[in-house]
Amino acid sequence: MSYFESRLPLDFNNFSEVIRSLKLCEELGIRNIIIELKNIATKISSEYKKSIEKETKLNIYYRINLRLDNLNSYKSRIKHFNKFSDILSIESLNKEVQIHAARDSRVDIVSFSNPEILKTLTPGIISLTKQNKSFLEFSMAPIMVRNKIYQSKNFRNLYRSIQLAIKLKGNCIISGNFNDMYDFRHPRALISICNSLLGIPLEKAKNLFNHNPILLIERSQKHLKKNFEPEVRILRDGDIK
Repeated sequence: MSYFESRLPLDFNNFSEVIRSLKLCEELGIRNIIIELKNIATKISSEYKKSIEKETKLNIYYRINLRLDNLNSYKSRIKHFNKFSDILSIESLNKEVQIHAARDSRVDIVSFSNPEILKTLTPGIISLTKQNKSFLEFSMAPIMVRNKIYQSKNFRNLYRSIQLAIKLKGNCIISGNFNDMYDFRHPRALISICNSLLGIPLEKAKNLFNHNPILLIERSQKHLKKNFEPEVRILRDGDIK
């Protein structure tokens, strides 16, 4: 499978805009998209998915992103995702929320796409997501801002965080996460930026846009299966020591 745009934020309530954005992605040669549908509380209906998918030839997957301020909010919202087969990501400035999200098997992504949240990444969170086989997310959108001062600041923070994650062998994806259609880029262009400006080796940069998103999707699709499996462990040869 070819490269992914791992986060395309679209307004759930504006169907025509959703389709217009997807058509532009087709024109850019993008084949695989993970849509973040905004303004939706929990589950994306199968009817809504079908209505999108019949309008495009793209391979489409779905995610919901929760922006949470505190642990109480996290506990209140997360219980609605016990049987959720799409991708779930969490964004928070709150350290407690980050830690709980990094440990929670329901959470697929702990996102550091927001420039302010990006500054809070720690080795501990990287380690916890590795143990949970979930993913850290970084985004290219902060370095596309028009203000050169903010752009420079965001670039330094993004470079520092990505290099830390690479050094500690974290599980990562990088998304465009562009709100403005005029900023849309083919993942190949983003791979080039990652390699030339962010110092990511070329093969590793490619994995961030193809291999790792596939692993992310496979992880999310196991949620329902896991919830319906009986609480019985099958012992195999070598399990008993």
